[in-house]
Amino acid sequence: MDETGKLWIILNPIAGKGKAAGQQPKIERYLQEKGRDFELILTKGRGDAIEVVQNLPLKETDAVIAAGGDGTCNEVINGLLTRKQKLSLPPILGILPIGRGNDFSSTPGIPKDLEKALELICAGQLQPLDVGMVTGEFFTDGRYFINGVGIGFDTKVGFDAAKMKIKSGLAYVFGAISNIVRYDPSPLMQICYGENKESLKEVITLTAVLVSVVNGRRMGGSFYMGPNAELDDGLLDICYVKRPKSRFSLVRLVYRYTKGTQIELNGVNMDKAKHFLLTALEGGMAAHCDGETICYAGRKLEISCIPSALRLIGA
Repeated sequence: MDETGKLWIILNPIAGKGKAAGQQPKIERYLQEKGRDFELILTKGRGDAIEVVQNLPLKETDAVIAAGGDGTCNEVINGLLTRKQKLSLPPILGILPIGRGNDFSSTPGIPKDLEKALELICAGQLQPLDVGMVTGEFFTDGRYFINGVGIGFDTKVGFDAAKMKIKSGLAYVFGAISNIVRYDPSPLMQICYGENKESLKEVITLTAVLVSVVNGRRMGGSFYMGPNAELDDGLLDICYVKRPKSRFSLVRLVYRYTKGTQIELNGVNMDKAKHFLLTALEGGMAAHCDGETICYAGRKLEISCIPSALRLIGA
């Protein structure tokens, strides 16, 4: 990475249940010792990072660093890709994973240790990063994502986990247990996907307990929704699961997701494509992208991949 570029650190002080705020002095001290040109900006609330990043006076060699969790990353990339002042090259994104879940950063192998992550920011290499776009329900104009869209069981688990004041991993475990006990009805869904909107060749109809369309590999702290996903292949991975007949089968499915071996079970299918159209024929879809709620009982979502939309500071 070009060391002459400025680092714009967008730090969410409430990330990690408020622990991220305590990392500010460490970040500033490290970058000062390295002699880097930087500015650290604290976000003030939900959606603030988008507006801040939209108005940064970025140059081609500048990097915007999301310091927080997956929600902070999501807001930063939405700010970068909706800027009125366009750059001639894809914007540069860096990540300091100091949030609660930090799911996306696990795919490119960004260290959890803050000092090691800062070392990577200062010396890391740039690599192309695909971005997804989901359109529909709460986001009629579309919402960018870098990790993935979850529909069904995992989304409801996430809704429950967000209400719990415990560590992310444990919160998702208890959220999963709660949803297994409830075992809510699953929507009848039609899933279409292909090269583009005009050539959606694959059409599947099923009662889907869970559908994931992902760019990264992990969501929910420890669940590998797309174990084979690549960040720069120009495609998104889909994993869709027919509703199991029993709670016991659902427990087994959830366990397999923690290992990334769910494809070995009956009723689980995986594929890759650039464009997806998901429709609830009966019932409604509970959905999120990068942890941001898309809908609670949605009817239709369109998802597409934008190849190499960003440059990521990676290992």
